[in-house]
This record gives sequence, structure tokens and C-alpha cells, in this order.
Amino acid sequence: MRKDIYIFNDGELKRKDNTIYFSSEGGKKYLPVEELDNIWVFGEIDINKKLLDFASQKGVSIHFFNYYGYYSGTFYPREHLNSGFVILKQAEKYLDFQKRLIIAKEIIIGAVKNILIVLKYYKKKGIELQEEIISIDEKLLNLLEVNTIEELMAYEGNIRNSYYSCFNKILDKPEFHFLNRSKRPPKDPINALISFGNSVMYTTVLSEIYETNLDPRIGYLHSTNSRRFTLNLDIAEIFKPIIIDRVIFSLINKKIITIKDFEESFNGILLKDTGRKKFIQEYNEKLSTTIKHDSIGSTVSYKRLIRLELYKLQKHITDDEKYKSLIVRW
Repeated sequence: MRKDIYIFNDGELKRKDNTIYFSSEGGKKYLPVEELDNIWVFGEIDINKKLLDFASQKGVSIHFFNYYGYYSGTFYPREHLNSGFVILKQAEKYLDFQKRLIIAKEIIIGAVKNILIVLKYYKKKGIELQEEIISIDEKLLNLLEVNTIEELMAYEGNIRNSYYSCFNKILDKPEFHFLNRSKRPPKDPINALISFGNSVMYTTVLSEIYETNLDPRIGYLHSTNSRRFTLNLDIAEIFKPIIIDRVIFSLINKKIITIKDFEESFNGILLKDTGRKKFIQEYNEKLSTTIKHDSIGSTVSYKRLIRLELYKLQKHITDDEKYKSLIVRW
């Protein structure tokens, strides 16, 4: 199994002989290219065309994040698995509004049901969340009746606000008090964690799309417009509650991340490198965690679940096999 490498230090990334080589003030390291899947860059690095040509040849994606931890972009190797037939079918489903709405609605249904799974998990641990669970259940029923993408997004936003209102109960940490969602810049530590986590989740899904015949530029819930990629944003909605949010709760409740891992910057709060490293470690452990998959009768990792979700969507697009989004069972 190929692995991901995360670079937080400043330095130089280049090809050396038949491998990739990173040098920084902290030392030098060879990265065996045959073992690499993705390189995630959070530091300031120098690269050249020779390195990019080599990465493309070997199918290695390089993801770049800026100083604030926001996703900047991806060096995406040439689309070695892209299929003209699949792209045409994918576009057809987008251009037919009713077919697009069916996919978009199923994605949101999966996201909301996974939100409810998370809340019910913490309810079993003695946290009083019944009122919020009932409210979200009722909103989910209303969501099933919507007829436009705009209505769907509005209901999803309303449900997510109800969900976010539960965070303070789940965390019960005054220093991590969470009022509401704020993005650029995040106004508090929880928002900083959510923003960083979501960026990482979007990038992970993008990497998995690269291993299928799907085109990441054609999404269904998020409009295909001037954005570079949208399909990864769609699929990430299903996984954010069960991966990103659970990672955040774990990091704070276990006191792995503390208030010292944040800093004030440009009227907002940012996660320091120490916090990002802790998040990435916990995130990778979550991705490698295995659960029983009822459909195939065996255990699979969370990362593999993302790929399987994409395969299901591709079957729906090409073979009209009904798409049902993933709902976890713990």
C-alpha cells in the first residue's frame, strides 16, 4: 500500500536518481517514489520541472497549502485513468436537472444521517442531545421533499447549524467554546480546526477520485462553475461528520490539542504547525481504522470507503445502478 508524506519544514524537493529527495535545515530525506501516493506541502519549498515530470510519470499528486493552512492547489498528474465515456455520462447527469438533483439529494441524505449517527453515539455516552436529534430528524424529512439544489443547500445549512450547536455539549471545554461557523478567517479554535480538517478532507477525496474514471471537475451538489474541482466537495460532505468531526472531538477531549496549538493572526485564529501535525497524525489513524462493511462482508479502512463511494457513484453514472450514499454503523 502506497503512503502519503507530509512536509511542514521549508526546503527543497527534487528528483535525485530514481527517487524523490527532500532537503531542509532539519536534514535530508529520500522518499522512495514507488511507495508514494501523495505529497502534502505545508511549508515553503522549492521545486523544478524535473521533479514535476517525475511525479507525473509515477502518478504522485502534490498538494499545496498556504501559510494559513488553506488548500492552495494540486499538481495533478496527467489523467491516466480518465475515460471519455465516463466523462460524457458524468456531464449528462449534471445537465439533466432531475438526474442531478437525485444524486445531490442522496449525498446530503448520507451526510445528514451520518451527522445523526455521530450525535447518537455521544448520546449513548450520556450527553443530552435528544432535542437536537429530533430536530434534525424532522428537518431531514422536509429535505426529502425539496425540488431545487438551492433549497437542498439551504436545508443542509440549517441542519448543520443545529449540529454545530451540539459541539459545546460534546466537548464541554470552556476554552473551546463554539458560537457559530466562521471561515476566512476562523474566529475561534473550533472553526480553525474545522477549516483545516475540511481542507484536508477535500484533498483526500480528490486524491481518491484520481484513482477512478471520474472527473473531479463535475460535481452535482456543488455547482460545476469556476471552481477547479467540485466532485471532491460533494463526496466529502458524506465523510466530514464521521472523520473530521470525530477527529476534532477526539483531539480536544483527549487533550492532545490544547489552546497553545493556536495563534491569533489577521483578526482570526489559526492552527500552528504543532496543531496541524497533531491533527494529521490523528486524521491518518482515523483513515486507516477499519470497520465492517455490510455490502462486501469484510472489514475496510475509512480511506477505502471513500474509494468505494466513488465506485458506487460511477456505477450509477454509467450503468444507472441506483446510488445509495454511505451511512456508517458503529
